[in-house]
Amino acid sequence: MRILKRSAAVVFVATLWCASAATGRAEPARPLRILTSFYPAYITTLNIVEDTAGVDVECMTLPTVGCLHDYQLTPGDLIKLSQADIFVANGAGMEAFIDKVLQQLPRLKVVEASQGISLAFGGNPHVWVAISGAIAQTHTVARALAEADPAHAALYAKNASVYAAKLERLRAKMHAALDHLPHRDIVTFHEAFPYFAKEFGLHIVGVVEREPGSEPNARELADTIAMLKSHQAQAVFAEPQYPAKCAEVIHRETGIPIGLLDPVVTGPRDPAAAREAYLRAMEQNLAVLVRTLSG
Repeated sequence: MRILKRSAAVVFVATLWCASAATGRAEPARPLRILTSFYPAYITTLNIVEDTAGVDVECMTLPTVGCLHDYQLTPGDLIKLSQADIFVANGAGMEAFIDKVLQQLPRLKVVEASQGISLAFGGNPHVWVAISGAIAQTHTVARALAEADPAHAALYAKNASVYAAKLERLRAKMHAALDHLPHRDIVTFHEAFPYFAKEFGLHIVGVVEREPGSEPNARELADTIAMLKSHQAQAVFAEPQYPAKCAEVIHRETGIPIGLLDPVVTGPRDPAAAREAYLRAMEQNLAVLVRTLSG
C-alpha cells in the first residue's frame, strides 16, 4: 500500500517554498515548531519541552486517531509537516509514511523515539506501553531535541529527568502491586500489550483481534471462546478505544471477566492534561489489573 502519493497538497507546499525563496526577504523570528506523529509521541514531547519559551509542540493527528499502522497522510498533514522544524515519531514501523515524507521534505529533522530499543514480538512497535519503553523514549527524544536546539538543551535534559523519575516511581509501584498476583494468564484484544506484559510478568495466552477494528468472524470468535476455556484465562482485556461488542459476547459465553487496559493512544489534547495522560492511564491500568487478577 502506498501511504503517501504525490498530490496537489505537495505541489502547493513546494510552491509556497519557492515563492518565499524568490522574495529574498528575511523571515521574521518564529518559534521552533515541533510536530509529533500521534498521541504517545505528543505526551513524551510535551513533558520534555514543558513551557520552554519559543518552542511550540503540536500533534499532527487528532488525539482520537489512535495507532498509525495504516494511516494515510492528508493534505493538511502535509502542510503541517512542511511548516515543522522537527517531527517526533514513534518509529519502529509505526509510521510507514516516514520515508516518503523525507523524500518530499528533506530538510525536516525526524526523531524516531524508538531508536535504539530492541524490538521483539515480530517487530511490534508498541514499545511505549511498557513503562521502561516510555522511559527510554523520553531520553531518546530529549537527546535529539537538545542536539537540534542547543539553546534549550539544558532545559530539555532537566525536564526529561523529571518526567523519567515520575515514570520510574510508577513502574516501581506497579511492580510492587503486580509481581505477586496469583493469576497471570490474560487475553488481550489487540497486540498492543506484549512489552507491558513482559515487564510485569503477565502471560498473554491469546489475542482476539490481531488488528484494531478487524472484528473476528463467527468461526474465529468460537475458536477464541474455546481457547479461553482451555486456558482458563482469568481475564480478557479490551481497550477503551474500540467497541466492546466481541468482549460482551465472550463474557456472556464464558463468564470470564472483561477489563479495559488503555495503551494510551488517545486522550485530552490540552497540553497540561496531556502531560499527565500516560501516568493517569497507567494508574488506571494498575487498578484494573489488581481488581481482575487478585481473585
